Amino acid sequence: MKDASEKLTLFLEQNAEEFIHNWRKKSVISEDDPYREEVIKNGTQMFQLVKMALKEPLNEEVMKQLAYKLARERVEANVNISEFVYNVNIGKSEIIKWVGNSGIDLHELRPLFERINTLFDEFSYHTVRKYTEIKEQQLQEKDSYIHQTHKERLTILGQMSSSFVHEFRNPLTSIIGFTKLLQNDYPHLPYLDIMQHELDQLNYRISQFLHVSRKDLIGSRKEEVNLSFLLQELTEFLYPSLLSGDVTLQLDADPMLTINGNKDELRQVFLNLIMNSIDALQQKEAPRIIRVECKEIDNQIELKIINNGPKITEDVIHAIFEPFFTTKDLGTGIGLYICKKLIEKHDGEIYCHSTEEQTNFVVKVPVFVVI
Repeated sequence: MKDASEKLTLFLEQNAEEFIHNWRKKSVISEDDPYREEVIKNGTQMFQLVKMALKEPLNEEVMKQLAYKLARERVEANVNISEFVYNVNIGKSEIIKWVGNSGIDLHELRPLFERINTLFDEFSYHTVRKYTEIKEQQLQEKDSYIHQTHKERLTILGQMSSSFVHEFRNPLTSIIGFTKLLQNDYPHLPYLDIMQHELDQLNYRISQFLHVSRKDLIGSRKEEVNLSFLLQELTEFLYPSLLSGDVTLQLDADPMLTINGNKDELRQVFLNLIMNSIDALQQKEAPRIIRVECKEIDNQIELKIINNGPKITEDVIHAIFEPFFTTKDLGTGIGLYICKKLIEKHDGEIYCHSTEEQTNFVVKVPVFVVI
């Protein structure tokens, strides 16, 4: 008897021609792109990688060969990398659609969905990373950019993200909205809560890239923000991540504590710091604990996010708020950089100190903020 991966592989092979045709039809290719004729070939190669990944874990070097080839083509074509990212996501959507119509039991498909998603995510990551490396090398050859490495990276990232985010966000917003409607109409339908949470996480990550490419970083609207309520909202939002990571979050905040600031920006900071703590705690055994403490001292809000994870070394602490510095394999290195910029915009400060017993991120912001 064939297992699910074999059945799915056979199903995809039988529909390969139609899948490739639909993907090519929906793809965005510039008229002056010198590699227009390579599109079908590249799509077919990606389709082969999907079939290989369904059978067994894919050799990363095999995937990198195609990813690096496409990165070099995108550089030589001198087009925005957002076209590539958009087309990859179109391909993933088409594959997922076909997989969902395969007639195979959903329980058997779940691990295969994960393999496909992982393949496309890692493929995009390696391609964009190689593209960025080539672009950086080209920029560094120019004298005016020799001493501006960070600026180069921000410029490239801004070019990559600005077009992609706007193209991607409209359909994402629609999907989030329709998912919420489904939740209202069918509250007991399984997996909808997981879908909603993952969509919210994706929207959050996209916002990070968008904020890097904008000089103003989010908006400038200020309002009275109840910090206890905001932190409670975040705790509920992060519940699936806390549960999955086997992390206990303890919240200690005065329910009457408020600040005059930008709610979206503060939420961005607190969310990023807590998510980083959840990630860090996966490096240790249970119990995994995060304590969030918030209090007012001399007209200043002091918020601490404390976790009992591994110590952050001194050399890393000095660099963690720098753009593009990361210790994660697939990290972007922009989360803490954005946090620092947003807190400074609130006339505040953010810092970290770490010992063998605990790591503590401290945010201090005036109660009355001029934004």
